[in-house]
Order: sequence, then C-alpha cells, then structure tokens
Amino acid sequence: MILFANAKINIGLQVVARRPDGYHELNSIFYPLPIYDIIEILETDAQDCTLTLQGNRIPGDSADNLCLRAHALLKKDFDIPAVRIGLIKQIPIGAGLGGGSADATFVLKGLNELFKLNLTSTQLAKYAAQLGADCPFFIANKPVFATGIGTEFTEISLDLDEYHIAVIMPDIHVSTAEAYSGVKPMLSDVNLEEAIRLPIQEWKFHIRNDFEESIFERYPLLKEIKEALYHKGAIYTSMSGSGAAIYAIFWEKMDLSEFSRYGKVYYPIALDR
Repeated sequence: MILFANAKINIGLQVVARRPDGYHELNSIFYPLPIYDIIEILETDAQDCTLTLQGNRIPGDSADNLCLRAHALLKKDFDIPAVRIGLIKQIPIGAGLGGGSADATFVLKGLNELFKLNLTSTQLAKYAAQLGADCPFFIANKPVFATGIGTEFTEISLDLDEYHIAVIMPDIHVSTAEAYSGVKPMLSDVNLEEAIRLPIQEWKFHIRNDFEESIFERYPLLKEIKEALYHKGAIYTSMSGSGAAIYAIFWEKMDLSEFSRYGKVYYPIALDR
C-alpha cells in the first residue's frame, strides 16, 4: 500500500489561553497543502514492526516515530500483524507544516483499509487525537476552523486552488517549547472564523500568527523572508504554526529561485491519483 501524506498550513494562529494541564487554547484555520511524504505499508511475517526512513533526516529515535506508534495504538484493540513501513520524508521537519502528524494519521487510515478494520472517520479521529493535537485534522483533510488544543474542528468553505502557494524553509528549527515560551496568551479582537471570509488581499490586515512577534525577534531571517515575499508580490504570507516555514500565496505561479539563498523552496503540486 502506497500513501501520500500531505502537509497543512495555519492561516492565522491565535494563542488565546493557557490551560491548567499545560496545553494552550488556540484558534486557527487549518488548510491542506499538497507537499507530500510518501509512505509504503507492507505486511510481514516478522514479530515486530520496522520503519525505514529516506529523505529528510528525522531527529530522535526512529523506534519512537509516530508511524510506529500509530500501529501500536491500533494493535492494542485489534489483532493486526506487524508491518514494514517505508517513509520517504519530503515535508520539512520543524516547519509548522504538520508532517509528522500527517504521517501518523495516514498510517492509521492505511492500516484501517489494509486490514479491513471498518473504523469510521469519527473512530479514526479519536485514535488520531491520542497521537497528537494536529493529527485528527488529516482524517477528513479538509479546511477547518480549529479551536481547543487544535482538535476541535468546524468545517469551513475555503478553496485556494486558483491561487499559487509556495513555502520557504530556512535552516532554522523552532521547537514547540521555544515558540510557546515567547508568546503571551490573550483573547484576540479578530474573529478568525469571520476574517477568513474576507477577500484574500485583506487577510494581511486582519489575520496574524501570534508566534511571529517573538520568533521573528529571535530569528530575524524569518521576518526578512516574509517581507521579501510581500515585495515579490505575495497577496498573503505568514509563518505556519510555530515555524519555521514561511508560506506565501500569489495570484499566479512565481519563479522564486532567488529565495534559495534563504533555504529550500517548495512548490506544492497536485497529485493525479
């Protein structure tokens, strides 16, 4: 089984409160982005699951990878055999693009199909929520207004297919802990669910990522990239999630080869599947 696990971007991110359990209440728009990791799942006679990695290096112990944890989660409730998982990592790491969450969730969906577990989308979303806050988004994989800790969704009507999106990923890693250490939770005077309905050229006046202020102070290069993308003609540009990727939305496809001086340039593509 071959799976194409896509990324996502945050259009606006408001950190509105800190919860007693240490998590934060958020408001954000999640939008699927066609940059893909490629996952292969194969049945095996071996006792234990294995994971083979190619592409971008993933820090940490591969035995703790979310893809393997997804299998272990289902294994607790279903008598499924071990599998071999091959992962070609193309979504940048530490970018705020949800790549790890997407991989885990697509493995859940793949195992459900491969072993005919007949889990509903609602059931899969409950499993996904145990793996990470962003994971349930990738079950339906449609634009949503996300609240709570990023697991409560209201589907919204948002279609950016007529625009062109690009992502710049510099050689900077912003940890989630670092991002939250610099932000002060507070209620926003902007209703994000309403602001997203404005014409896209007005988003830059109303929709912001609360992490940007402190992270841009620590990493001025990220602010420079954002300003350069506006200078290039972007309609809207923002850091995604807690960073460090900066995405830009353009009226038309742009040659951004000059931005390679900042880092890797990603052009999302549509897959014919």
